[in-house]
Amino acid sequence: SSRTARSEEDRDSLWDAWGSWSECSRTCGGGASYSLRRCLSSRTCEGRNIRYRTCSNVDCPPEAGDFRAQQCSAHNDVKYQGQFYEWLPVSNDPDNPCSLKCQARGTALIVELAPKVLDGTRCYTESLDMCISGLCQIVGCDRQLGSAVKEDNCGVCNGDGSTCRLVRGQYKSQLSANKLDDTVVAIPYGSRQVRLVLKGPDHLYLETKTLQGVKSENSLSTTGSFLVDNSSIDFQKFPDKEVLRIPGPLTADFTIKIRYAGAADSSVQFIFYQPIIHRWRETDFFPCSASCGGGYQLTSAECFDLRSNRVVADQYCHYYPENIKPKPKLQECNLDPCPASDGYKQIMPYDLYHPLPRWESTPWTACSSSCGGGIQSRSISCVEEDIQGHISPVEEWKCMYTPKMPVVQPCNIFDCPKWLAQEWSPCTVTCGQGLRYRVVLCIDHRGMHTGGCSPKTKPHIKEECIVPTPCYKPKEKLPVEAKLPWYKQAQELEEGAVVSEEPS
Repeated sequence: SSRTARSEEDRDSLWDAWGSWSECSRTCGGGASYSLRRCLSSRTCEGRNIRYRTCSNVDCPPEAGDFRAQQCSAHNDVKYQGQFYEWLPVSNDPDNPCSLKCQARGTALIVELAPKVLDGTRCYTESLDMCISGLCQIVGCDRQLGSAVKEDNCGVCNGDGSTCRLVRGQYKSQLSANKLDDTVVAIPYGSRQVRLVLKGPDHLYLETKTLQGVKSENSLSTTGSFLVDNSSIDFQKFPDKEVLRIPGPLTADFTIKIRYAGAADSSVQFIFYQPIIHRWRETDFFPCSASCGGGYQLTSAECFDLRSNRVVADQYCHYYPENIKPKPKLQECNLDPCPASDGYKQIMPYDLYHPLPRWESTPWTACSSSCGGGIQSRSISCVEEDIQGHISPVEEWKCMYTPKMPVVQPCNIFDCPKWLAQEWSPCTVTCGQGLRYRVVLCIDHRGMHTGGCSPKTKPHIKEECIVPTPCYKPKEKLPVEAKLPWYKQAQELEEGAVVSEEPS
């Protein structure tokens, strides 16, 4: 590992320090800046001598126009094959998105006017990925080079989708003699990924109303892409159906309407992401319940309209099931003792004094296991004590000002006792087959002799053994009578005396 570290050190020390960052390739809309370093070695250095980062990540003003279009139009005053042309950009080339391909206006002529577009040009119109040195580089929604961060369906960078809701539905036309048109759906300001499909003989049209109250109408008569109140709209008209797409976010309130054209019924399917414009907002703490000697104060929640920046009735927030009303918070206040001079404690008129609610617990239950790790539990509840000392349970949110006590904890986490077998004794004979013995003890986690080991897993304490020396029994010799103490010991063994497990 020291060799590896040294070689990495050598590799980096062959390079000079990185130079300062260059000017940004663009003044707005996201450009690129580079930094260089020199190789100080006569050998070739490993790694790159140039690095890039994004810069000027502010949107360009609408009048600035498209960056790729600017690069094409720069060739308008240069003759191509002896003729001047007005060049328009060709975007989203799947094979080479970073070459400057342009089309001569009014002709089918498409020419590659430069092998590379300028650094910071978008690879594709609907993406933040940018061309740098002729190669398409990934750019996340945080406008950082190489970032994989994406927008959620609500348009929030790296969001969790909680600031909008999916709305989908269907409309069926119901013809009547005195009606020429009908409303399909109202789509509010800020909605995204709008898609409507009309099937039948009728026609779609739009009504819009900006936040400033300016109204307009669009008849959607031909297939094409166009702007309505700065919102880009794609409309396709077929003989038997019409398709309307608006990527959004909508810059006005849109009302999609249907104009009756035939005797047959039409149906419209629609889907879009609607921003949740009414959100719960926590209030500041209310005044303290007592002027001295200890009281408490609460927060509340109010429904806030993000568009008008004002508080509205609670039912607006209840309209969105995604909105969860925050629980009130509670804290102690005015804890200084009351002055001894008057001994008077002023109680705020809207509340009577009582001590702060607190968590109270039952005793822990017995451990679920005597060793090897178990758990024990208890129950906790929020209680309040009145001036007479009577304790009564109250709602849990009143105790939220203080951390909740744990209701489960581990216990008896030490190892269980286990059998410990000692060395075998020598074989009881000097030749042939005999027995050998060993002591087996039950040892706890501290190494002390104890009980509690399972009899089923106890290792055996005696086993047969064979000494390879053969036994010879001369025929002429008479049997020798056993003398004490061997005779006495043999008698005891025959009586089958119970041997204690305790060492002795």
